[in-house]
Amino acid sequence: MRIEYIGDHTLAVRERGVELFRYVYRPATPAFEGPKPYLHPVRTLAGDVVTAFRPHDHRWHKGVQMTVSHLSGENFWGGGSYVRDQGYVDLPNVGVMRHEGFADADAGSGRIAERLTWHTQAGEHWVDEQRELTVRDVTEDSWALEFATALTNVRGEPLVFGSPTTNGRPAAGYSGLFWRGPRAFTDGEVIAADGRGGPEMMGRPAAWLAYVGRHDEVDRASTLLFFDDPEYGSDWFVRNTPFPAVNPSLAFAEEFTLPPGETLRLRYRIVVADGAWDRARLDAYAKDHAW
Repeated sequence: MRIEYIGDHTLAVRERGVELFRYVYRPATPAFEGPKPYLHPVRTLAGDVVTAFRPHDHRWHKGVQMTVSHLSGENFWGGGSYVRDQGYVDLPNVGVMRHEGFADADAGSGRIAERLTWHTQAGEHWVDEQRELTVRDVTEDSWALEFATALTNVRGEPLVFGSPTTNGRPAAGYSGLFWRGPRAFTDGEVIAADGRGGPEMMGRPAAWLAYVGRHDEVDRASTLLFFDDPEYGSDWFVRNTPFPAVNPSLAFAEEFTLPPGETLRLRYRIVVADGAWDRARLDAYAKDHAW
């Protein structure tokens, strides 16, 4: 495995001659889109891209990102904020997540450790974050990215995590680690733990959830398998139309409060696989790679 620096803004991680992903930690992002680090492009070992970047419907969607759509009235998601009884409104509340430095970037362990700070549009420092990205479980046709984060409330007041659904919009509880897939993945297959699946997984809990999509131009499919944090227990935000997206939500239908000085610790895993994995293979992988 190799980790390469591209300027002072991006890391590229390579394995077997394939660039698995680029991690843009100092993005040139317009303020309205909520500047924050993101992973894009993310690729399978076959080299197929499984993320989208600044799609025309939501310019603030960028590959894989840690986001929070509603945080005590502030927006660390990007774009408009959903206001009860009004709909989406462009407000002066779009914050920024700033890269402060790497504690580690080791190709041998496949681990990248980063320090970040979250600031409101008004310049208030609300969150200190310790983030780790680790590449693991590389096989002939799949690899996994473990995403771990520790969010510490340094605001001096409680931080309330919410979503458009907690503010009155049904089935729009997105908040937290978010994947936006390529447009070709629209109408893909959603498979979840315990024999469940389909778009009806919106707002429901599951230990894992997979998305199978087919690529344009090449005669191939790819599968992304998402493992939820084993302790937090999220409800899933998932869509396969009008666009592909998956998010183990921090606050789908109920707000979560983080008291001053306390830390929220989360860990997720995203498996990026060649081919269309069926339920039997997904069940077997989940059993063999349980937390």
